[in-house]
Amino acid sequence: MEHIYQYSWIIPFLTFPVPMLIGAGLLLFPATTKRLRRMWAFPSVLLLTIVMVFSIDLSIQQINSRFIYQHIWSWTINNDFSLEFGYLIDPLTSILLMLITTVGIMVLFYSDNYMSHDQSYLRFFAYMSFFNTSMLGLVTSSNLIQIYIFWELVGMCSYLLIGFWFTRPSASNACQKAFVTNRVGDFGLLLGIFGLYWITGSFEFRDLFKIVNNLIYNNQVNLGFVTLCSFLLFSGAIAKSAQFPLHVWLPDAMEGPTPISALIHAATMVAAGIFLVARLFPLFVVIPYIMNLIALIGIITVFLGATLALAQKDIKRGLAYSTMSQLGYMMLALGMGSYRGALFHLITHAYSKALLFLGSGSIIHSMEAIVGYSPDKSQNMVLMGGLTKHIPITKTSFLLGTLSLCGIPPFACFWSKDEILNDSWVYSPSFAIIAWFTAGLTAFYMFRIYLLTFEGYLNLNFKNYNGKKNNSFYSISLWGKEGSKTFNKNFRLLPLLTMNNNDRISFFWKNTYKIDRNIRNFTRPFITIQNFNTKSIFFYPRESENTMLFPILVFVLFTFFIGDIGIPFNQEEIKLDILSKLLTPSFNLLHENEQNSVDWYEFLRNAILSVSISFFGIFIASSFYKPGYLSLEKFNFFNSSPKKGLTKILSDKIKNGIYNWSSNRGYIDSFYAISFIGSVRKLAEFFSFFDKRIIDGIINGVGLTSFFVGESIKYAGSGRISSYLLYLFYAVIFLLIYYYFSFQ
Repeated sequence: MEHIYQYSWIIPFLTFPVPMLIGAGLLLFPATTKRLRRMWAFPSVLLLTIVMVFSIDLSIQQINSRFIYQHIWSWTINNDFSLEFGYLIDPLTSILLMLITTVGIMVLFYSDNYMSHDQSYLRFFAYMSFFNTSMLGLVTSSNLIQIYIFWELVGMCSYLLIGFWFTRPSASNACQKAFVTNRVGDFGLLLGIFGLYWITGSFEFRDLFKIVNNLIYNNQVNLGFVTLCSFLLFSGAIAKSAQFPLHVWLPDAMEGPTPISALIHAATMVAAGIFLVARLFPLFVVIPYIMNLIALIGIITVFLGATLALAQKDIKRGLAYSTMSQLGYMMLALGMGSYRGALFHLITHAYSKALLFLGSGSIIHSMEAIVGYSPDKSQNMVLMGGLTKHIPITKTSFLLGTLSLCGIPPFACFWSKDEILNDSWVYSPSFAIIAWFTAGLTAFYMFRIYLLTFEGYLNLNFKNYNGKKNNSFYSISLWGKEGSKTFNKNFRLLPLLTMNNNDRISFFWKNTYKIDRNIRNFTRPFITIQNFNTKSIFFYPRESENTMLFPILVFVLFTFFIGDIGIPFNQEEIKLDILSKLLTPSFNLLHENEQNSVDWYEFLRNAILSVSISFFGIFIASSFYKPGYLSLEKFNFFNSSPKKGLTKILSDKIKNGIYNWSSNRGYIDSFYAISFIGSVRKLAEFFSFFDKRIIDGIINGVGLTSFFVGESIKYAGSGRISSYLLYLFYAVIFLLIYYYFSFQ
């Protein structure tokens, strides 16, 4: 067994050759590398698959023995300072390794098709492989300094991937926003690391936890300073996992390609913050103020993320706020001390959210074939609808992911979210009420996304892209009647791209199209039906290719069955909870042998309550967005103005207030723009004025004074000795008079 652990150091480095070789190929052999660009998907997936097999073996060893293996070696030694690097394999590492590799492989497989048309295909795979490498290094790190190094590498990769299409101003602004926001938390993380080193003299986790626990127990350290350092460490997780108030970067991160959104929201960027808090859980658990703060930040994020998702029109942005809310549940669980519930929900949510994001990518891919690449059109749920019969596999998969996120049994998120909801009653009834109410909101906004996208609404009138009002839509769907000339003019349909033998270089996808350097995407084949009565053409979307559907279907299986491994059977005769060993803090010095027991009567009672709340949210969403009852003429409540139904209870003011709150992101971005950006800009303008007018004015004034004095004096220098003697005589007389009166 130890023989396997001894080679675990290679895990972060297995995927590193891919970005190195791609970069070297583009530098040394650019033409050949670009011509063979599709072959790079093979080593990317192969190497990550090897890491996955390694991770599965390690996880099996952890389940059987719960053995913690740590290997370190000295990197630099100077007097009393010693910096060591190494790797740590424990249950938490095993969980994250499995999560990163399984999700990463499917996303890479999916990306081969999704990004095949893009001119920067090679750059995308280089970034993705380096992203996975950084995250693998993060979760295997054995000390805080090593974590911080990979923490920054993860942030750098997210910056590059969010701004992948950097020529678009929205993408470049989004990556800068993510970078700056995370720098706030990362600076706090660095200060916290140095503060704890000053207290303990060590960066290693086991030493750090033991020393801090002993110092606090013996009252040999200032508890306020330890609390401050712990809060600074937690601030890094606040930014990375998009917790309030540093959550503002997450919705804008949707400017990157959809596979990136799936990877960031499932297994890498946002999971890093949860991992950090879980890794430092033995430190936080002995500081009640920090635990309460983590729970408070978590419950605020839970509710805020759900309310901000209520009226989003962009499908990816709606899912982003959903991720924010679910991450809040994980933080809430960690703050309550429910370590197992937090990590369990991290696993189940990762697979469900990866399914939803890849499903949204399939939807966007289909819409781009009709409207061309335009996020305002291809990602706008208001312009979708009626997709069920055109992309049935994507629709069914998206529905299953939606049911899971809503907490409907037997899907994965039901088991984990229900555990957190049950624990919240023990911790704080007020927190529990908010958490359960938010579960209903989650069901509402997730089914809103589903209904807006797939079910469609009949008999709707709205202005088309050409500015002319169309009253003859047979469906709300964008693929309704439209004159072929007008349609081609407004959507700039492109002819099918031709292929030749040189273009057929593919590993996963059998169809390969030439790159059009003038556009981001190509138009895939679509179905046209000639209507001879109206002399118009109907354009329909089509299902994505098999290489995009395969990862989606794999995540469907995970969504069905991954929750079963965490069902808490703890009876003497039944021991099926195989996650019980993996979901226990490795360094929890206070509760090493704590066992979870379940009262099944209480579990079923709480489950019925949570499922009922979810079904109530689904019912309200179905009432609001029932086909035939909505009008898109006026967007004043959840993108609609219902003519009848349950909304008669609500006043227009409340409806508009809720819609404005959600569509304006809770006015938090505006507050930051005024308070921070505006104040910093005014402060910069003041210093610029002070520097130019005061500092430069004094210096320039001295120079001008010297100039004018010199110009004036030069006329007194006539060169005549008699004149100089006269000036000297007057000066002597003046000094004598001055001294005479001075001594009187």
